Amino acid sequence: MVKLGKVLTAMVTPFDQNLAVNYQVSQELANRLIDSGSDGVVVAGTTGESPTLTKAETINLFKAVVEAIGGKGTVIAGTGSYNTVDSIDLTKEAERAGVDGVMLVAPYYNKPSQEGLYQHFKAIAEATSLPVIIYNIPGRTGVNISVDTLLRLAEIENVVAVKEASGNMGQISQICEQAPKSFQVYSGDDALTLPVLSVGGVGIISVAAHIAGRKIKEMVTAYERGEVAKAAQINMELGPLNRALFANTNPIMVKAACNLLGFKVGGLRLPLVEATSKEKEMLEGVLRNLGLLG
Repeated sequence: MVKLGKVLTAMVTPFDQNLAVNYQVSQELANRLIDSGSDGVVVAGTTGESPTLTKAETINLFKAVVEAIGGKGTVIAGTGSYNTVDSIDLTKEAERAGVDGVMLVAPYYNKPSQEGLYQHFKAIAEATSLPVIIYNIPGRTGVNISVDTLLRLAEIENVVAVKEASGNMGQISQICEQAPKSFQVYSGDDALTLPVLSVGGVGIISVAAHIAGRKIKEMVTAYERGEVAKAAQINMELGPLNRALFANTNPIMVKAACNLLGFKVGGLRLPLVEATSKEKEMLEGVLRNLGLLG
């Protein structure tokens, strides 16, 4: 079984005051995440505002993060898009940059059939020797990767995992039940980490780990040790944070939280805009209640 980690953070992309990618802060953030409970990071996923990064920025980001944490934590490159040829090209660039794996989001907007989804992912997987994580998030892509399609994909040697953010626990349970034992299922929703673990998932590809990585790692570890009550208690403690971070489109709130806590990751590129003053006030209250803000 390919081991990519139990807690992976879908990393934001820090920008400077001119909204240029801040590679130095990206490296600092990657190290900070590894030091605070994450086993690895996903770079240039949708939390990293991948739709507004240029290809050159994305490749340079892969290289910068590999340089920063290579050997200390896994680096997973977000290389999926709605264009199969472009996704193959970016995946090859990621492999040359030295990443440990790639994550492929379902093609968005063009809404392919299940056969189209299968052929898209298959073509990219066959173009690389890297481990591949499929990312299912129908709320943002407009298409759900069915259980049958995912099980077909799991038969491809280097398709090793899925980040499941459909919110459909029946579907997630079925994948855990029917996929090969070596195939790993990650929660793609911080609020569902514990339920996904309970049906056979291996961990979380998290947004909240920017803020509470140690607590999330503690919860996952407690569950694995059979300390279910402890894991449930931590899950309840994290509930307000999970809700606050998704009170607006991700990554608006997590960037606001990082900035409030003094780790300056900058603003957002259009069409995303800053959190409102009311949202920031709410977020500040949640962080204070968790003891994260003085």
